[in-house]
Amino acid sequence: MEDIFIHELMAYPGLKIYQKTDSFRFSLDALLLGDFVEFNSRDKKLLELGSGNGAILLYLSLKTKIELNGIDIQEEAVNLAKKSVKLNGLDKQINVKQLDIKEAYKYFSPSSFDLIVSNPPFFKVSDLKLINKKENLSLARHEISLSFKDLLEASKKLLKTGGSFFFIHRANRLDEIIVELKKENFVIKKIRFVYTKIDKDALMVLIEARYNGKIGSLKVVPPLYIYDEFGNYTKEVLKIFHLGDDNFE
Repeated sequence: MEDIFIHELMAYPGLKIYQKTDSFRFSLDALLLGDFVEFNSRDKKLLELGSGNGAILLYLSLKTKIELNGIDIQEEAVNLAKKSVKLNGLDKQINVKQLDIKEAYKYFSPSSFDLIVSNPPFFKVSDLKLINKKENLSLARHEISLSFKDLLEASKKLLKTGGSFFFIHRANRLDEIIVELKKENFVIKKIRFVYTKIDKDALMVLIEARYNGKIGSLKVVPPLYIYDEFGNYTKEVLKIFHLGDDNFE
């Protein structure tokens, strides 16, 4: 298992994560989504669908003390996540289980979560040129075993009425995403577009959708730019990474 190593979760003091050299490594998407998630005083339980090696759950443990759960279909990713949870002494807050998202309703009680979070596969199987030869990476990036519709169907069974579903996806699939959300009785409450640079089209979109929520209070927050004109991370991204000066006062 020499290809597995322990890595600092960016610059967060004392927070470490097990990763694998050629797969199961946390990405920028994970930290952007973790930063986007908001909690309120009524929240008690969160579930991440497709938790991978646990990066988002570890990140969220810095923002809340509520119960955090994660499920993933890939055994190796789940094992890495469990090792990281134990390494950081978060066994009492974070629970990770190997489980097919489409079967999650058989394990968890209906309407039992206040929040659901997901960084789902972005690409359709028809995008053949983009499919990775390694099965574990293909499952994480492509809708081979899980479509966005499958994700919504699982979420609505597990979310309380009025519960929030936070996710990140490709901006060029936003039209499809809106249609599918409406079909499953989700209402977009907050949306943020993510750009690589100020002069580029939006690459990703961060969305909070409320299950059986009321229409009429959509909040479009300012865009997030990843790189500045010199190709360096912007101050906001560095702050998310915990590398900005404001984080070390």
